[in-house]
Amino acid sequence: MIKKEDLRIVFMGTPEFAVESLKALLKNNYQVVGVITAPDKPAGRGYQVQCSAVKQYALGEGLTILQPEKLKEETFVEELRALKADLQIVVAFRMLPEVVWNMPRLGTFNLHGSLLPQYRGAAPINWAIINGEKMTGVTTFFLSHEIDTGKIIFREGTVIGPEENAGDIHDRLMQNGACLVLKTMEAICNENYETTDQEEYIINPDELKLAPKIFKENCRIDWNKKKEEIHNLIRGLSPYPAAWTELVAGSTRHSLKIFSAVRKGGVSDLPNGSILTDNKTYIDVVVEDGFISLQKIQLSGKKMMGVEEFLRGKKVEGDIVE
Repeated sequence: MIKKEDLRIVFMGTPEFAVESLKALLKNNYQVVGVITAPDKPAGRGYQVQCSAVKQYALGEGLTILQPEKLKEETFVEELRALKADLQIVVAFRMLPEVVWNMPRLGTFNLHGSLLPQYRGAAPINWAIINGEKMTGVTTFFLSHEIDTGKIIFREGTVIGPEENAGDIHDRLMQNGACLVLKTMEAICNENYETTDQEEYIINPDELKLAPKIFKENCRIDWNKKKEEIHNLIRGLSPYPAAWTELVAGSTRHSLKIFSAVRKGGVSDLPNGSILTDNKTYIDVVVEDGFISLQKIQLSGKKMMGVEEFLRGKKVEGDIVE
């Protein structure tokens, strides 16, 4: 058995998703001797230098912070080694070289936002919803050579509601993940856990789904698809980076982000992408098997707003989306 106060932990993470796990470790009196996070970088309209959510929290707690540009850099590796970590915990960080993940005597474990081996990759929450999954979850596993393939320690599932978006699931998995990190830590301290090869969860390799990084073209709506697929894309990308389309009025085109929408039944003789509206309360888009009724949208250069507010400032009769 290992006493938690004797265990030296290095925590690695960058976004808000990781903060909850770091916070949970400190609140439960684990000894975090260092935090590794992304370098500060310009962001926002004014391109002011901003630090990561993890750094902001770590500064408030007086923790030692390292922000390497390159993880194989000799200077960083020596600084990391000087922290004499017994264990490293990774939550929403970048891929680690072996010289880093293999450094602590107890190894390095990662918290991942899916039920591995499904949805290995950078955007598991988004892709699970885009693909219409009814379940997702969080997994802790020890790092190995290939990304997101190491031996599983624990998994915990959660239901994806039919109207829930990526933001909803992100917030739930952030909390569930922090609890799973604590459960994993307790098991490691008690030396009471077994790991499972991910292959044991694979029934059919052809059914494995990946979660690669999302690019702008992944977010463009194809109005020739069925309403379920389009609805899943919209909620899988909301609130960020957001599904988008082009609002076409004659020869004018405007980029339009769609943050929420409702599926509707019905039939129309109009082509897919045609807009039906009373220019007061609704904007419905014709799709193959019904309609997508837009709810929250954002025209390029404007703020996000509900459809009724949007229509008070702009008429879209005769416009299409494509």
